Amino acid sequence: MLNIQNLKVALDSESGLVKAIDGLSLAIERGETFALVGESGCGKSMTALALMRLLPENGRVTEGRIDLNGEDTLALPESQMRSIRGGKIGMIFQEPSTSLNPVMQVGEQIVEAIEAHTPLRGAAAREKAIDWLRRVGIPEPERRIDEYPFRMSGGQKQRVMIAITLAGEPDFIIADEPTTALDVTIQAQILDLLKQLQKEQGMGLMLITHDLAVVSGMAHRVALMYAGQIIEVATAEEFFRAPKHPYARLLLQALPDTSKRGGTLAAIAGTVPPLWQEFNECRFAPRCDRVFSTCRERPPGLTSLSPTASVRCFLYEPDVVAEAARRSTASTAAHATAPVPASHAAEPDAGRSRVQGDVLLDVQNLHVRFPIRKGLMRRMHGAFSAVDGISFNVRAGQTLALVGESGCGKTTTGKAIVQLLRNQALIEGKVLFNGQDLFTLEGEALRSARRSIQIIFQDPFASLDPRMRVFDVLEEGLLALRPELDAAARRTTLERLVDQVGLRSDSLARYPHEFSGGQRQRIAIARALAVEPKLIVCDEPTSALDVSVQAQILNLLRQLQRDLHVSYLFITHNIGVVEYIADHIAVMQRGRIEEIGPAQTVLSHPTSAYTRTLLAAVPRIEAVAEL
Repeated sequence: MLNIQNLKVALDSESGLVKAIDGLSLAIERGETFALVGESGCGKSMTALALMRLLPENGRVTEGRIDLNGEDTLALPESQMRSIRGGKIGMIFQEPSTSLNPVMQVGEQIVEAIEAHTPLRGAAAREKAIDWLRRVGIPEPERRIDEYPFRMSGGQKQRVMIAITLAGEPDFIIADEPTTALDVTIQAQILDLLKQLQKEQGMGLMLITHDLAVVSGMAHRVALMYAGQIIEVATAEEFFRAPKHPYARLLLQALPDTSKRGGTLAAIAGTVPPLWQEFNECRFAPRCDRVFSTCRERPPGLTSLSPTASVRCFLYEPDVVAEAARRSTASTAAHATAPVPASHAAEPDAGRSRVQGDVLLDVQNLHVRFPIRKGLMRRMHGAFSAVDGISFNVRAGQTLALVGESGCGKTTTGKAIVQLLRNQALIEGKVLFNGQDLFTLEGEALRSARRSIQIIFQDPFASLDPRMRVFDVLEEGLLALRPELDAAARRTTLERLVDQVGLRSDSLARYPHEFSGGQRQRIAIARALAVEPKLIVCDEPTSALDVSVQAQILNLLRQLQRDLHVSYLFITHNIGVVEYIADHIAVMQRGRIEEIGPAQTVLSHPTSAYTRTLLAAVPRIEAVAEL
């Protein structure tokens, strides 16, 4: 169905010509699910944009061919390409908040796709839109079809984005992180829907994701990308049973789970190299734990290991390995960088105290209702209850994970705690921070409290000012809440912060749009950490991150908790992360807490039927090789 041959994409930038995709070739059969995985910034999303011919203004295809059902889409005029987008190739974008039109009702946006690519019109198109909302798991679709995107949670917006894509009934779908913002139950529902459509329509699917458990359950074949190139291709069974490239092996070791509690995750040192430079060595060599001299002398080619597997690594070129073995150990060591710790096993986290501290945050009978206004005068006609009388506490130096389906009130709870809903919602109850009710604070007292409580927002792109450089974004908090720091101290602090979250120091001079989704999330995390808070509300802080960077961030959060005794209210749908980081778990459903208790107890012996349903829906990698 899709055949890509030697695709090269270049971007003009202030640093020079960025070779975002450098010689990518792959073929996808009708009805096949092909997973494209790799770290943030490696070129996955740029590949998708090139296939759709939606590259940014500074980007262009410099070489290659893209055949869809035998037709070269790169040779088509734009007028003809418009009918292919949505009709033959659909795309589920990574960030629904920026992909949905904020001034159009969600139903209008789905109907627009239906009328553009199917024969349905008018009332029939609206009924079909309602059906798609129902199929992707939007509750009360007859009512929600007339709502605007801002009235929906992040996960619900993602489901609307999926509905728009599927409504055009395309032959081939590019799904760029389609389940990133979804809880596990809706994720399972969406993945089952995609499988069903594939079976019914023979639909091809390119799945771009960092969730290796989803890849394990969905994909027929897997391609691993790094720094603009494919470095390993294999069937899903081969990839998870016996990964060949050192990078693939390290990625699988970085996955969090219960067995790694109390230890340090196997994060891969460093970051993806800048793609404006010329590569005269293996691109992964500076981060590889199996590097040898030849890796530093020339780039490896793609070696075919079988009809279904290829790898870009000198370890699978026997002549090269034999030659390297003959060279002196001293010569090899002179060229190699310091390796990543050899076994990558979880190291004991003896410094982390398991003793419960004093109660830092105490939420008592919290109610949050949003007014429903109608008519020309926008008078209040009732209210929607988002949070319905919940109570919990977070102790100093501890992590409480708040989990539940999208739309259950998790994010609303977090925003209410950090006082971001004062003028938008009707709030009752108490939120005590160090014994002081935050709802009673005003002016300077409230400003002082904000330094102690920070939030990492779910959507990094929407929460970063696009007109400000990263340095200014991060410095803003320091200027407002840490006025004692002079300019030199602020710069030193920010340079240390970006390094801590896995970004290069030159990131400070760039704008948010110049980063990938995962890199923007790291900026958002650095912003929250800048003022050294005592409590951080983490609203899906790792949802946009690949597993390697997720491991770096989780290690960083654990390190900060150990060193600074900082506490976390960790809002997430990633049960693997919860298993690793949480001390206590609160499970929410429809604005209420269904179950709360120590993490091990809730995970191993859940008492609520809803909790058991959540845990049963968690995707797992069934079989992973001993690495």
